[in-house]
Amino acid sequence: MAEISVEKLYTSRKQDLELTLLSNNEKGLKKEVTNPELHRPGLALTGFFDRFPSRRIQVLGETEMAFMSRLSEEELGNVASKIFEHNIPMVIITKGITPPAQFIECADKHQTGVFSSRLTTAELTNRLSAYLDHVFAPSINVHGTLVDVYGVGLLYTGKSGIGKSEIALDLVERGHRLVADDVVRITRAAPDVIIGSGSELLGHHMEIRGVGIIDIEELFGIRSIRMQKRIEVEVALCYWSESEDYERLGMEERQTTVLGVGIPIIRVPISPGKNITVISEVIAMNHMLKVYGENSAVEFTKKLSQKLSRQRSTDDYLESDFE
Repeated sequence: MAEISVEKLYTSRKQDLELTLLSNNEKGLKKEVTNPELHRPGLALTGFFDRFPSRRIQVLGETEMAFMSRLSEEELGNVASKIFEHNIPMVIITKGITPPAQFIECADKHQTGVFSSRLTTAELTNRLSAYLDHVFAPSINVHGTLVDVYGVGLLYTGKSGIGKSEIALDLVERGHRLVADDVVRITRAAPDVIIGSGSELLGHHMEIRGVGIIDIEELFGIRSIRMQKRIEVEVALCYWSESEDYERLGMEERQTTVLGVGIPIIRVPISPGKNITVISEVIAMNHMLKVYGENSAVEFTKKLSQKLSRQRSTDDYLESDFE
């Protein structure tokens, strides 16, 4: 399960969220945020704690603070104690509003960080939610190579040593852009979108058997790489086999599922003399045609059917013509 510490969230997003630490107990920064959703504890301030989402970051806006200011010291102490007793990860108060000292003291007692933000509640919620969605997005690492070919993210998969890196190197030499080699980190950024990126350790280095490790950025320049790219097609490389039945027309579009997102998969057999680089460019351009509503295989089949139909009609007519 993904998680992020309060301290890391604070240090990495301090400027973007305009955060200021109000509590004094540093142990509150060691707590972990394990849920990407936010919660505004309006009902909790009134004493209603049934189904209270204690794992979420609690956001207090102007409305909640106005209600809190009307509470007596005893009522405020009771409500604050009940909130912090649920071991919430952190509290953020928007619009730069300073909470009562009693609220901060209660937070320090329960080792929970309290922060103030100068942003409005809506703006803070939008920015923080976008960041947490990215942190908690489902992700996996796969063995493969990801290249941006004509703006289409092609993920090459196949057995080790089949030539994925060599194909990517050839594509880079032709002006395309490498995203990741050997290890591709895939993240689901939306219900139907997966994004691929490289690992921090490998960067844009590539292993070429017989040569060794090379740095693509240093060799070919900054235009030869990308930090991340949407994965749109998987190109599954395999060794040529006479017994295998490979796709000839392309009428049936096969799909694979990665992190719950379906993408087209194309099996390309490897054989001596076959130019996989040019085939890759054709795969990318053909995919874009399909995106724009043009399917070459379907159009060809339609024209062929029309041609055969006209031929049959002509043959039938000529058979009955005795002039």
